[in-house]
This record gives sequence, structure tokens and C-alpha cells, in this order.
Amino acid sequence: MRLRPYIPSLDFEAVRLFITDERTHSIWCANRFSYPLSQQNFENVLKDHAERCEDCPFVAISDSGEVIGFFCLSVNSSKSGMLKFVVISPAVRGKGLGEEMIRLAVRYAFEIAGADSVHLCVFTENTAARKCYESAGFTKIQTDKNAFTYKDETWGRCTMEVKK
Repeated sequence: MRLRPYIPSLDFEAVRLFITDERTHSIWCANRFSYPLSQQNFENVLKDHAERCEDCPFVAISDSGEVIGFFCLSVNSSKSGMLKFVVISPAVRGKGLGEEMIRLAVRYAFEIAGADSVHLCVFTENTAARKCYESAGFTKIQTDKNAFTYKDETWGRCTMEVKK
């Protein structure tokens, strides 16, 4: 697996197909993007996050050249990194590739972007993602109950961190 910057004309369609239903969409992005995902909205939100937070979007590419994951990374002046909008292709979930992508993203944050720590937020109901992040070395630092409402559900938000 390797990481490279997200290229809209090459990668959007693959990323769009990672989101298979409305609930998955909400768990992934907390409705920061419209549903169903459109390229114009996706690019507008990414641009806004790049300008406000210095987010850089990346894709994970399989050894066969297929786009299998997506995330955004930012590193602030305090050398704290943040991962956002992490998603992996449903075709490869449960095979350890999400953990590998996260490990590569953290390595990039530490070795290239100069971060001393990386954090992320994940909904408590997203058990598979939480386990993936824990396997990649993240630990829970805080949980906010009732942080997000999706239809008749209320989800907690867990902040996790890994240090250099």
C-alpha cells in the first residue's frame, strides 16, 4: 500500500462508492458532506477545510493500483496532527488494510509533516473503526456523550490520540 494526494478527477468516483448508505455516510463525516455524495459538494467542503484547517486529502492505493482508502490530515503550529474523514473501501474492510492506511498516515504526520501527536474523533457506535484505530496505536483521551444525532439515534464522540 502507498499513500498519495487525492486527485479529484482520478479518485472521486472510488471514494463516492465507499459510502454505501445514509447511516454509513453520517458515521463517516457527521454530515459535513451532502448525501448522497456529489463531487461538487465534496470538493467545496475539502477546499473549505484546506483553507480553514490546512487539511490535505490523501488516498491509499493498493499494491494493484486501486484506490482503497481516503483521509484528510492537518498539522497545526503546535505540531498536533488531526486525521479526518477516514474511510476504507467496503471491499477490503476487515482485512487489516484500514489499520495499515492509518499507520502510514501517522508515519507521514510524524516523519514528513513534523507532528508530535495525531488525534482523531470517532463515533462510539463505530466499533470497527475504534478497534482499527486502537490497533494502529491510538488511545482514547476523551468521550463526549450525546455529541451527534442521526435520525432517532444519539451517538457519543470519542477523541483518540497517538504520540510520537
